[in-house]
Formats: sequence, structure tokens, C-alpha cells
Amino acid sequence: AYAITMGGPGAVFWMWIAAIVGMMTNYSENVLGIYFRRRNEKGEWSGGAMYYLKDGVGRMKCGKVVGSVLAVLFSLFAILASFGIGNMGQLVSISESISTLASSVNPKTVSLITGIVVMVLAFLVIIGGLKRIATTNEKIVPFMAVFFIIGSIIIIIMNIAKVPAAFAAIFKSAFNFKSAAGGIGGAVIAQAMQWGFKRGVFSNEAGLGSSVMVHSASNVKEPVVQGLWGIFEVFADTIIVCTCTALVILTSGVVNLETGASISGVTKLGLATEAFTANFGTFGGIFIAIAVSLFAFTTILGWSYYGSKAWEYLFGTKSILVYKIIFLGMLLVSATIDASVAIDFSDTFNGLMSIP
Repeated sequence: AYAITMGGPGAVFWMWIAAIVGMMTNYSENVLGIYFRRRNEKGEWSGGAMYYLKDGVGRMKCGKVVGSVLAVLFSLFAILASFGIGNMGQLVSISESISTLASSVNPKTVSLITGIVVMVLAFLVIIGGLKRIATTNEKIVPFMAVFFIIGSIIIIIMNIAKVPAAFAAIFKSAFNFKSAAGGIGGAVIAQAMQWGFKRGVFSNEAGLGSSVMVHSASNVKEPVVQGLWGIFEVFADTIIVCTCTALVILTSGVVNLETGASISGVTKLGLATEAFTANFGTFGGIFIAIAVSLFAFTTILGWSYYGSKAWEYLFGTKSILVYKIIFLGMLLVSATIDASVAIDFSDTFNGLMSIP
């Protein structure tokens, strides 16, 4: 929804390209994550980009110092990213979906209440460590994903006659043939590419080195097996779920197919809520608010683990509680931040994390 608003329907095409490339990078980093992981003081698996940077690059000629520096930089950026994509960005998603539904309530009030509720619920899960995070997420995510995809497919079938026009809008906007003929195509295409790649990486995190930290906690012994799960992860996130969301928005009459601009004025994350409401009435709005809230909440839980592993690498296992307290406190701070600021902060540290 954010990609379409900011970069037009063509941004969806570039999200697909980001996902295709991302399947390769996610495969590679998960293979390396399993290969270079180690046990920590508590007997838990610790893995991630910082370990294969330090130990992998460290094996190369003159690579010991370079590998160690890159590992530290990655860990620092991962901690900061956990406050962006894993905290601010997700809380904004929850707040905006609820605000769109409860339009009569002050958005700032919704954000503050959301922040308090999410902080309390996250505390109850995060304090229990990886096992409690995994148990919670594996109960919520598959169930919610299946229902979201089914709901999306029903809407797409309801608007099946508009599907060809939606795909045409995606491809036309991706290369913006009309603008190109007029000499301004470069800037328009660049905008679609920029937002497509930004939101593509935001949706699947491929190549950032972040999800490797939880993949490395797997009990699999063969690195390639976990690498294959990495490919599936990106495919499910971006090719399936994001494409379903895009088609729901583009076939529901809530945006201009030429520009991606919202017809009613509702923008960015609120578009999905509006699209579901347009097809299912009030129930659709409630459904999408619950779905987005659960997806975002489980992402918060996952990122709290990523951040804690990066913190562990830098400061050791004994001080992880300090990180957890900071992370939970940031949820309240996130409730007071504007959506565009949260997204920009997330994108910035995603970019920095991908460099090492």
C-alpha cells in the first residue's frame, strides 16, 4: 500500500524484482548463518551476519581486522534497525490501520493507546525469550496469513474483470511509457523503482542479514536446508502476500490506476483497510485492522530477538535485559512519531545494515 501511494502501481513490479534477487541473497545468508553459528554461554545457538563476517571474512588473507570491523558495524546498525523496522515501522502500521477504521477518534490518542497496549503484550512475550517468541508467532502467523490470503483472493475474484487492468497499470507504471515518450520518464521510473525496492526489502528483509539471526537458531544440521527456507520466506512474504494486497487495492476502485493516488484521500497504510472495507463493509475494515496488527506485532517480537542477538554479540549475554528494556520503552516513543518519520528511519538503518 505504501509503495503504490509513493511510487505508483509500477512500484509493485520493482517489489517483485527485489524479491527475485532477495531469494538469492536470503538463501546465501542463511546458509552462511548455519555454517558459522556457535553456542553461547546459555547453550543457545547464536548466528547472524556478524558471525560470518568476523569468522568468514576473517579467514581470508588480511581479512581478520576487516571482518571484525564489519561485524561490529553490522551489529550496531542491526540494533538501531530494531528500533526502526522492528519497532517504529510496525507500531505505525498498527496505529494507522486502527485509525482508518476508527476515523472519529483522534489519531494521536489511538497511537498512544496502541503503544501502551503493544508494549504490555510485547513485555509478556519478550521476557520469556526465544521459545516464547517462537511459540507465539507460530500460532499467530500461519493462521493469520492463510485467512488474509483467502480474504484477498475472494476480493480479487469479486473484481476479476478489473484484474487485467490492474496488471496493465503495474507494468505501464513500472516503465512509464507515456512519461518516457514525453521526456520525463526517467524520474518517474526511478521513483517507482526506489519505492518498489524500499518496500520490497522492508517486506522480506532479504540481504539485510537480520532474519539470519533467527534462522540460525534452527535445529537443522544441513545449511542448504535452511537456505531453501530462506527462499520460501521471501516468496511467501513479497510474491504472494504483497501481490495479493496490491491486487486488492488496484481492483477495488480506491486508487487511480494511472498514478496510484488515493481517490478518497486515505493514503499509505490506510489504503488496505479502505480496500477491504469497500468489498466487505465494516467487517472488512475490522478484519484488516486485526490482520495488520497481528502481522506487525509478531514482527515486533521477531525483531526484539534480532536486536538482542546483535546486542549479545557486542556486550555479552548478561546485559541482554538492558536491551529488552530499551526496546520496550521505544514502543511508547514510537507511538508519538509521525508515520513518514518512522518509515524514513527504518529505511535508513535498513540501508546501513545492508552495507557490511
